[in-house]
Amino acid sequence: MATIRNKAGAELTVLPYGATIQRLLIPDREGVLRDVVLGYDREEDYAVNGDYVGATIGRVGNRIGGACFSLNGKEYRLEKNDGENQLHGGHRGFDKQIWDTEISGNRVICRRLSPDGEEHYPGNLAVQVEFELTEENDLVIRYDADTDADTPVNLTNHSYFNLNGEGSILNHRLTLYAEKVTANGQGCLPTGRFLPVEGTALDFREEKALGRNIDADEEQIRLVGGYDINYVLSGKKAAVLWAPESGIEMTVETDLPGTQLYTANFLRERIGKGGRAIGPRSAVCLETQLFPNAMRCYSFPSPILHAGEHLHSETAYRFRIR
Repeated sequence: MATIRNKAGAELTVLPYGATIQRLLIPDREGVLRDVVLGYDREEDYAVNGDYVGATIGRVGNRIGGACFSLNGKEYRLEKNDGENQLHGGHRGFDKQIWDTEISGNRVICRRLSPDGEEHYPGNLAVQVEFELTEENDLVIRYDADTDADTPVNLTNHSYFNLNGEGSILNHRLTLYAEKVTANGQGCLPTGRFLPVEGTALDFREEKALGRNIDADEEQIRLVGGYDINYVLSGKKAAVLWAPESGIEMTVETDLPGTQLYTANFLRERIGKGGRAIGPRSAVCLETQLFPNAMRCYSFPSPILHAGEHLHSETAYRFRIR
Protein backbone atom coordinates (compact mmCIF):
# COMPACT_ATOMS: atom_id res chain seq x y z
CA MET A 1 0.00 0.00 0.00
CA ALA A 2 1.01 3.63 -0.54
CA THR A 3 0.22 6.34 2.02
CA ILE A 4 0.74 10.10 1.74
CA ARG A 5 -0.08 12.91 4.19
CA ASN A 6 -0.23 16.69 4.10
CA LYS A 7 0.62 19.28 6.75
CA ALA A 8 -3.03 19.61 7.79
CA GLY A 9 -3.04 15.93 8.81
CA ALA A 10 -5.13 14.66 5.90
CA GLU A 11 -4.08 11.21 4.76
CA LEU A 12 -4.60 9.08 1.66
CA THR A 13 -3.88 5.37 1.27
CA VAL A 14 -4.04 3.67 -2.14
CA LEU A 15 -3.78 -0.09 -2.65
CA PRO A 16 -2.13 -1.73 -5.68
CA TYR A 17 -5.13 -4.06 -5.88
CA GLY A 18 -7.57 -2.22 -8.11
CA ALA A 19 -5.69 1.09 -7.68
CA THR A 20 -8.09 1.37 -4.76
CA ILE A 21 -8.57 4.30 -2.38
CA GLN A 22 -8.54 2.45 0.94
CA ARG A 23 -8.42 5.37 3.34
CA LEU A 24 -9.02 9.12 3.12
CA LEU A 25 -8.70 10.98 6.42
CA ILE A 26 -10.07 14.53 6.48
CA PRO A 27 -10.23 16.84 9.55
CA ASP A 28 -13.78 17.74 10.67
CA ARG A 29 -14.90 21.08 12.15
CA GLU A 30 -13.27 20.11 15.49
CA GLY A 31 -10.03 19.09 13.80
CA VAL A 32 -10.70 15.38 14.38
CA LEU A 33 -9.69 13.18 11.45
CA ARG A 34 -12.56 11.23 9.90
CA ASP A 35 -12.17 8.50 7.32
CA VAL A 36 -14.65 9.65 4.67
CA VAL A 37 -14.55 6.57 2.39
CA LEU A 38 -15.80 3.05 3.03
CA GLY A 39 -13.33 0.19 2.85
CA TYR A 40 -11.66 -2.71 4.64
CA ASP A 41 -8.67 -3.08 6.91
CA ARG A 42 -7.08 -5.87 4.86
CA GLU A 43 -6.27 -5.81 1.16
CA GLU A 44 -7.53 -9.36 0.70
CA ASP A 45 -11.01 -8.32 1.87
CA TYR A 46 -11.46 -6.27 -1.29
CA ALA A 47 -11.20 -9.37 -3.47
CA VAL A 48 -13.71 -11.26 -1.33
CA ASN A 49 -16.37 -8.58 -0.83
CA GLY A 50 -16.60 -6.96 -4.26
CA ASP A 51 -18.92 -3.98 -4.85
CA TYR A 52 -15.99 -2.04 -6.35
CA VAL A 53 -15.33 -0.24 -3.06
CA GLY A 54 -12.83 2.57 -3.71
CA ALA A 55 -11.56 0.98 -6.92
CA THR A 56 -10.42 2.39 -10.23
CA ILE A 57 -12.96 1.23 -12.82
CA GLY A 58 -12.24 0.26 -16.44
CA ARG A 59 -11.74 -0.49 -19.24
CA VAL A 60 -15.33 0.78 -19.55
CA GLY A 61 -17.03 1.98 -16.39
CA ASN A 62 -20.76 1.52 -15.87
CA ARG A 63 -22.91 -0.56 -18.24
CA ILE A 64 -22.80 -1.77 -21.84
CA GLY A 65 -26.19 -3.07 -22.92
CA GLY A 66 -26.27 -6.66 -24.15
CA ALA A 67 -22.57 -6.97 -23.26
CA CYS A 68 -21.59 -6.34 -26.87
CA PHE A 69 -20.69 -3.51 -29.21
CA SER A 70 -19.63 -2.92 -32.80
CA LEU A 71 -16.49 -1.02 -33.73
CA ASN A 72 -14.90 -0.56 -37.15
CA GLY A 73 -17.21 -3.16 -38.65
CA LYS A 74 -16.45 -5.86 -36.07
CA GLU A 75 -18.69 -7.06 -33.26
CA TYR A 76 -17.18 -7.58 -29.84
CA ARG A 77 -18.96 -9.89 -27.41
CA LEU A 78 -18.14 -9.23 -23.77
CA GLU A 79 -18.65 -11.20 -20.58
CA LYS A 80 -22.07 -10.69 -18.99
CA ASN A 81 -21.64 -9.88 -15.30
CA ASP A 82 -24.81 -7.83 -14.69
CA GLY A 83 -27.73 -9.79 -16.05
CA GLU A 84 -27.58 -9.50 -19.82
CA ASN A 85 -25.22 -6.52 -19.61
CA GLN A 86 -21.62 -5.84 -18.74
CA LEU A 87 -20.83 -3.68 -15.70
CA HIS A 88 -17.57 -1.92 -14.85
CA GLY A 89 -15.30 -3.73 -17.28
CA GLY A 90 -16.30 -7.35 -16.82
CA HIS A 91 -15.45 -10.23 -14.50
CA ARG A 92 -11.84 -9.08 -14.10
CA GLY A 93 -11.97 -5.38 -14.79
CA PHE A 94 -9.38 -2.85 -13.65
CA ASP A 95 -10.77 -3.09 -10.10
CA LYS A 96 -9.43 -6.68 -9.80
CA GLN A 97 -5.98 -6.11 -11.29
CA ILE A 98 -2.68 -5.43 -9.52
CA TRP A 99 -1.29 -2.04 -10.52
CA ASP A 100 2.33 -0.91 -10.41
CA THR A 101 2.22 1.69 -7.63
CA GLU A 102 4.70 4.32 -6.46
CA ILE A 103 4.80 7.48 -4.36
CA SER A 104 6.15 10.69 -5.89
CA GLY A 105 5.99 13.63 -3.48
CA ASN A 106 2.33 14.28 -2.67
CA ARG A 107 1.11 11.86 -5.35
CA VAL A 108 0.42 8.16 -5.61
CA ILE A 109 0.86 6.95 -9.19
CA CYS A 110 -0.64 3.68 -10.43
CA ARG A 111 0.11 2.17 -13.86
CA ARG A 112 -0.83 -0.92 -15.82
CA LEU A 113 -1.01 -2.25 -19.36
CA SER A 114 -4.36 -3.74 -20.26
CA PRO A 115 -3.41 -6.20 -23.02
CA ASP A 116 -5.23 -6.61 -26.30
CA GLY A 117 -8.15 -8.99 -25.76
CA GLU A 118 -8.41 -8.49 -21.99
CA GLU A 119 -12.12 -8.97 -21.21
CA HIS A 120 -12.47 -9.16 -25.03
CA TYR A 121 -11.65 -5.47 -25.61
CA PRO A 122 -9.45 -4.54 -28.57
CA GLY A 123 -6.05 -2.88 -28.32
CA ASN A 124 -3.20 -2.67 -25.85
CA LEU A 125 -4.22 0.11 -23.46
CA ALA A 126 -1.56 1.76 -21.28
CA VAL A 127 -3.20 3.46 -18.28
CA GLN A 128 -1.90 5.75 -15.55
CA VAL A 129 -3.98 6.99 -12.61
CA GLU A 130 -2.49 9.69 -10.39
CA PHE A 131 -3.88 10.54 -6.95
CA GLU A 132 -2.68 13.89 -5.59
CA LEU A 133 -3.37 15.07 -2.03
CA THR A 134 -2.86 18.85 -1.84
CA GLU A 135 -2.14 21.02 1.18
CA GLU A 136 -5.67 22.46 0.79
CA ASN A 137 -7.21 18.99 1.38
CA ASP A 138 -8.05 18.43 -2.27
CA LEU A 139 -7.91 14.93 -3.73
CA VAL A 140 -7.21 15.27 -7.45
CA ILE A 141 -7.43 12.16 -9.63
CA ARG A 142 -5.84 12.30 -13.09
CA TYR A 143 -6.43 9.62 -15.71
CA ASP A 144 -4.13 9.12 -18.71
CA ALA A 145 -4.33 6.41 -21.37
CA ASP A 146 -2.90 5.48 -24.78
CA THR A 147 -3.91 2.68 -27.13
CA ASP A 148 -2.54 1.01 -30.26
CA ALA A 149 -6.04 0.20 -31.57
CA ASP A 150 -9.41 1.92 -31.40
CA THR A 151 -11.16 0.90 -28.18
CA PRO A 152 -13.87 2.18 -25.81
CA VAL A 153 -12.56 3.70 -22.57
CA ASN A 154 -14.49 5.14 -19.63
CA LEU A 155 -12.40 5.45 -16.47
CA THR A 156 -13.73 6.43 -13.06
CA ASN A 157 -13.26 5.90 -9.34
CA HIS A 158 -15.86 4.06 -7.26
CA SER A 159 -15.30 5.51 -3.78
CA TYR A 160 -18.23 5.26 -1.38
CA PHE A 161 -18.31 8.53 0.58
CA ASN A 162 -19.62 9.07 4.09
CA LEU A 163 -18.50 12.47 5.35
CA ASN A 164 -19.29 11.53 8.94
CA GLY A 165 -17.18 8.38 8.69
CA GLU A 166 -20.01 6.01 9.64
CA GLY A 167 -23.78 5.68 9.88
CA SER A 168 -26.42 6.60 7.30
CA ILE A 169 -25.93 9.21 4.59
CA LEU A 170 -29.63 10.13 4.40
CA ASN A 171 -28.97 13.39 6.27
CA HIS A 172 -26.09 14.34 3.96
CA ARG A 173 -27.11 17.33 1.87
CA LEU A 174 -26.40 17.35 -1.86
CA THR A 175 -26.37 19.87 -4.69
CA LEU A 176 -26.00 18.50 -8.23
CA TYR A 177 -25.41 20.93 -11.08
CA ALA A 178 -27.46 19.18 -13.76
CA GLU A 179 -30.70 19.98 -15.57
CA LYS A 180 -31.30 16.45 -16.83
CA VAL A 181 -30.41 12.77 -16.49
CA THR A 182 -29.99 9.88 -18.89
CA ALA A 183 -33.19 7.90 -18.34
CA ASN A 184 -32.84 4.31 -17.15
CA GLY A 185 -34.78 1.29 -18.29
CA GLN A 186 -34.65 -2.13 -16.67
CA GLY A 187 -31.30 -3.11 -15.16
CA CYS A 188 -30.25 0.50 -14.59
CA LEU A 189 -29.43 0.71 -18.30
CA PRO A 190 -29.79 4.08 -20.07
CA THR A 191 -32.22 3.96 -22.96
CA GLY A 192 -30.80 6.91 -24.90
CA ARG A 193 -33.53 9.29 -23.69
CA PHE A 194 -32.92 12.36 -21.55
CA LEU A 195 -35.24 13.39 -18.73
CA PRO A 196 -35.40 16.86 -17.15
CA VAL A 197 -35.02 16.78 -13.37
CA GLU A 198 -37.39 19.69 -12.77
CA GLY A 199 -40.41 18.67 -10.72
CA THR A 200 -39.01 15.21 -9.91
CA ALA A 201 -37.26 13.48 -7.01
CA LEU A 202 -34.10 13.60 -9.13
CA ASP A 203 -33.81 17.39 -8.79
CA PHE A 204 -30.79 18.40 -6.68
CA ARG A 205 -30.22 21.79 -8.29
CA GLU A 206 -30.98 23.29 -4.89
CA GLU A 207 -29.40 21.63 -1.85
CA LYS A 208 -31.52 18.99 -0.13
CA ALA A 209 -31.04 15.93 2.07
CA LEU A 210 -30.37 12.69 0.22
CA GLY A 211 -33.12 11.03 2.20
CA ARG A 212 -35.81 13.56 1.38
CA ASN A 213 -37.08 11.90 -1.82
CA ILE A 214 -35.09 8.67 -1.89
CA ASP A 215 -38.26 6.54 -1.63
CA ALA A 216 -40.39 8.65 -3.95
CA ASP A 217 -43.01 6.81 -6.01
CA GLU A 218 -41.37 7.65 -9.34
CA GLU A 219 -40.22 5.21 -12.01
CA GLN A 220 -36.54 6.20 -12.00
CA ILE A 221 -36.44 5.77 -8.21
CA ARG A 222 -38.46 2.53 -8.11
CA LEU A 223 -36.29 0.85 -10.74
CA VAL A 224 -33.22 0.93 -8.49
CA GLY A 225 -34.60 1.35 -4.97
CA GLY A 226 -33.17 4.84 -4.53
CA TYR A 227 -30.67 6.83 -6.57
CA ASP A 228 -28.53 5.12 -9.21
CA ILE A 229 -28.59 7.31 -12.29
CA ASN A 230 -26.31 9.37 -14.52
CA TYR A 231 -26.62 13.16 -14.33
CA VAL A 232 -25.82 15.28 -17.39
CA LEU A 233 -23.58 17.97 -15.94
CA SER A 234 -24.08 21.63 -16.77
CA GLY A 235 -20.42 22.55 -16.30
CA LYS A 236 -17.14 21.69 -14.61
CA LYS A 237 -18.60 21.99 -11.10
CA ALA A 238 -20.50 18.74 -10.68
CA ALA A 239 -21.71 18.53 -7.08
CA VAL A 240 -21.41 19.69 -3.49
CA LEU A 241 -21.98 17.17 -0.68
CA TRP A 242 -22.18 18.34 2.96
CA ALA A 243 -22.53 16.48 6.24
CA PRO A 244 -24.00 18.77 8.94
CA GLU A 245 -22.75 16.49 11.75
CA SER A 246 -19.03 16.61 10.87
CA GLY A 247 -19.15 19.92 9.02
CA ILE A 248 -17.16 18.39 6.14
CA GLU A 249 -18.13 19.64 2.70
CA MET A 250 -16.94 17.97 -0.51
CA THR A 251 -17.06 19.77 -3.86
CA VAL A 252 -16.66 17.64 -6.99
CA GLU A 253 -15.21 19.20 -10.13
CA THR A 254 -14.55 17.34 -13.38
CA ASP A 255 -13.93 17.74 -17.10
CA LEU A 256 -16.23 14.77 -17.80
CA PRO A 257 -19.86 15.23 -18.94
CA GLY A 258 -21.62 13.02 -16.40
CA THR A 259 -21.67 11.72 -12.86
CA GLN A 260 -23.44 8.68 -11.47
CA LEU A 261 -25.29 9.36 -8.24
CA TYR A 262 -25.51 6.05 -6.34
CA THR A 263 -26.81 5.74 -2.79
CA ALA A 264 -25.40 2.24 -2.19
CA ASN A 265 -28.84 0.68 -2.59
CA PHE A 266 -27.39 -2.78 -3.29
CA LEU A 267 -24.40 -2.71 -0.92
CA ARG A 268 -24.59 -5.92 1.12
CA GLU A 269 -24.36 -5.58 4.90
CA ARG A 270 -20.92 -6.38 6.25
CA ILE A 271 -18.16 -5.14 8.56
CA GLY A 272 -15.74 -2.57 7.23
CA LYS A 273 -12.70 -0.74 8.55
CA GLY A 274 -12.38 -0.53 12.31
CA GLY A 275 -15.29 -2.91 12.85
CA ARG A 276 -17.84 -0.40 11.54
CA ALA A 277 -21.00 -1.80 9.96
CA ILE A 278 -21.68 -0.81 6.37
CA GLY A 279 -24.60 -1.58 4.09
CA PRO A 280 -27.34 -0.01 1.98
CA ARG A 281 -27.45 3.79 2.17
CA SER A 282 -24.37 3.96 4.36
CA ALA A 283 -22.49 5.88 1.67
CA VAL A 284 -22.98 7.76 -1.57
CA CYS A 285 -20.99 7.51 -4.80
CA LEU A 286 -20.43 10.38 -7.22
CA GLU A 287 -18.73 8.62 -10.13
CA THR A 288 -17.62 11.12 -12.76
CA GLN A 289 -17.82 9.53 -16.20
CA LEU A 290 -18.84 9.44 -19.81
CA PHE A 291 -22.48 8.44 -20.18
CA PRO A 292 -23.32 4.77 -19.51
CA ASN A 293 -24.27 2.54 -22.44
CA ALA A 294 -22.73 5.02 -24.86
CA MET A 295 -21.63 2.17 -27.15
CA ARG A 296 -25.32 1.45 -27.77
CA CYS A 297 -26.77 4.97 -27.47
CA TYR A 298 -25.27 6.83 -30.40
CA SER A 299 -26.53 10.26 -29.34
CA PHE A 300 -24.26 10.10 -26.28
CA PRO A 301 -20.65 11.37 -26.36
CA SER A 302 -18.47 8.66 -27.85
CA PRO A 303 -16.20 6.70 -25.47
CA ILE A 304 -13.90 5.59 -28.30
CA LEU A 305 -10.20 6.30 -27.81
CA HIS A 306 -8.56 6.07 -31.22
CA ALA A 307 -5.14 4.61 -31.87
CA GLY A 308 -2.52 7.33 -31.50
CA GLU A 309 -4.78 9.60 -29.44
CA HIS A 310 -4.03 10.41 -25.82
CA LEU A 311 -6.71 10.42 -23.14
CA HIS A 312 -6.39 12.81 -20.21
CA SER A 313 -9.09 13.57 -17.68
CA GLU A 314 -9.19 15.08 -14.18
CA THR A 315 -11.63 14.94 -11.30
CA ALA A 316 -11.11 16.82 -8.04
CA TYR A 317 -12.75 16.22 -4.66
CA ARG A 318 -12.21 19.39 -2.63
CA PHE A 319 -12.79 19.11 1.13
CA ARG A 320 -13.61 22.14 3.26
CA ILE A 321 -15.44 22.91 6.51
CA ARG A 322 -18.82 24.60 6.47
